[in-house]
Amino acid sequence: MAVLVGKKAPAFSAKAVKGETIIENFSLEQFIGKKYVVLFFYPKDFTFVCPTELHRFQEEIAEFEARDVQVIGCSTDSEFSHWAWLNTPKNKGGIQGVSYPLVADINKTISEDYDVLAGETFIDEDDNVEIEGELVAYRGLFLIDKEGIVRHQVVNDMPLGRSIRECLRVIDALQHFEQHGEVCPMDWEKGADAMQANHEGVSSYLSK
Repeated sequence: MAVLVGKKAPAFSAKAVKGETIIENFSLEQFIGKKYVVLFFYPKDFTFVCPTELHRFQEEIAEFEARDVQVIGCSTDSEFSHWAWLNTPKNKGGIQGVSYPLVADINKTISEDYDVLAGETFIDEDDNVEIEGELVAYRGLFLIDKEGIVRHQVVNDMPLGRSIRECLRVIDALQHFEQHGEVCPMDWEKGADAMQANHEGVSSYLSK
């Protein structure tokens, strides 16, 4: 699994769906210098665990917006699948009401660039393309800063849902560091003491 932290987030241009609108050329470039981005991958539309995550992101969308963060979902489904799911009521297994964009990674290139694509392709002895497993995305999440640099990533296996609370905590930690130059220790929460990024600051914190 590639570690993208500290590196430029892989660029892409793809179709996406926001509400009832299909966007032809959606990319991360539009957010450079303007917003942080939480880009999360999920396996499939019209499944069981995935809608709980997508609805949970929506429930907390005001918290992300207050932190100047753009939430973006992505799976290997087509834009037409995204559109249908977004227009299906929640009580029928849909995600109607989700307001952030969903990217269609139908060619699997985005998932591959972020190294969250499950399954493998290979060429057999007769030069035929073979696929082992299902080519869908793991539950990857990437926090990208305003300069387009990945600052945090986490990848879960498909049965394991993520924590929105932890995602917000890490955003708070990054923004605290950017604003104050202080590093945030384990389980740090917004409003708690942080540490100066030197040995004196660490000693001061540990002595409390």
